[in-house]
Amino acid sequence: MPVQPVEKIWMNGSLVDWADAKIHVLSHALHYGSGVFEGIRAYETPKGTAAFRLEDHIGRLFRSAHLYHTPIPYSQDEMAAAIKETIRANGLSHCYIRPLVIRGYGEMGVNPFDAPVEVSIAVWPWGEYLGEGALEAGVRVKISSWKRNDQNSLPPAAKATGQYINSVLAKMEALHGGYDEAIMLNQHGQIADGSGENIFVVRKGILLTPPLWAGCLDGVTRDSVMMIAQDLGIEVREDNLVRSDLYHADEMFFTGTAAEVTPICEVDDRMIGGGHRGPVTKEIQGTFLSAARGEVERYSGWLSYV
Repeated sequence: MPVQPVEKIWMNGSLVDWADAKIHVLSHALHYGSGVFEGIRAYETPKGTAAFRLEDHIGRLFRSAHLYHTPIPYSQDEMAAAIKETIRANGLSHCYIRPLVIRGYGEMGVNPFDAPVEVSIAVWPWGEYLGEGALEAGVRVKISSWKRNDQNSLPPAAKATGQYINSVLAKMEALHGGYDEAIMLNQHGQIADGSGENIFVVRKGILLTPPLWAGCLDGVTRDSVMMIAQDLGIEVREDNLVRSDLYHADEMFFTGTAAEVTPICEVDDRMIGGGHRGPVTKEIQGTFLSAARGEVERYSGWLSYV
């Protein structure tokens, strides 16, 4: 989905014009993928613009940086304040938020330690990640021939820039095949996740999702959905899943900051359930979006007002 330019981007402590937010071509991250990032959404609520689970996202950004020995030169509170400042500077009532921490220009070669750490925050309006109408109609997916990174090759607990080339291969394969998205298996043939989403299966009224040790990201939306489902009285299990578990599902959906809660209507040319958003998915999706928009008091603690 194209990025809609706004006025300002926060870079290394200052707001700069959108067109001036540039890095050097010899930045370490461009050559070796030495960066970490987050995806966050802010929603319009009755009390004003609010970032969804901001502290949890920033905490994961710092954990990702720690895994890659990348010291962020700002505190978590300073990052939260900078995100809010950037949203206000652009006058957005709702937006996607991309904090990015990279190794910049100053060192060439695999060793990153002498390359400076640079931090930026961009925000922009963003609609439905997997296509207009996907939140209701659902998406068609295929199981990718590309496997998810092994736990001991690249840590899935980190949201690191270079790691996502693995997802890019899966996404391109899916799009070339006429599908909307890919599902990736781990090295043992178990379901890991989508190219940029966690995955949930509904079967006989039980909500199933791969465990973190299967190689999926510890998603903030994943965690939110698991709590919402339990609050709705739906049993939630973390279980290893294989492809036939997907084919036999009553319902399926993706979760993620960008994808929110997106139904999956078809996997490998096999219809899932009735081929449309199912009742459990609809209930969870509705509650999640209401919570993000400040309409459910129970989840008011998830919102950080700008």
